[in-house]
Amino acid sequence: MIKLRLRRCGKKQRAIYRIVATDARSRREGKDLGKVGFYDPINKKTFLNFSAILFFLKKGAQPTETVHDILTRAEFFKERSLG
Repeated sequence: MIKLRLRRCGKKQRAIYRIVATDARSRREGKDLGKVGFYDPINKKTFLNFSAILFFLKKGAQPTETVHDILTRAEFFKERSLG
């Protein structure tokens, strides 16, 4: 199963997260299938590649709870239909 989840990057006490598509069985810093965005909780910045996210969701990827919340705040589900 493919999951959209966060991958930690950055320095100590200054974490930023990449949003990646990865196999659900791999670890947090394991090999990813594709980078689809990033999230900076300190500066409250988010960048999302909507076409890449839509591609993986159509292939059956499941976002984690945190990534789902980020996508909801960015109004991803209002703008696009996954049907």
